Amino acid sequence: MTTVTYNVPGIHCMHCTHTIEMEVGEMQGVQSVKADLNTKDVQITFDAPANEEKIKALLTEIEYPVAA
Repeated sequence: MTTVTYNVPGIHCMHCTHTIEMEVGEMQGVQSVKADLNTKDVQITFDAPANEEKIKALLTEIEYPVAA
């Protein structure tokens, strides 16, 4: 199991955190997702078949790209 934390500057409200947690949480292999409105960080714990590339692509697709 792998845990990563990404900074997502597009988080502006509780709707943002809910959307990220719901969408990423539905990805196969993702065990947990916690988006923090105050820090704009998203912590994700996952196993295969999920991977960082797929998670970052999904975040971009739902319009919450990871900070460079």
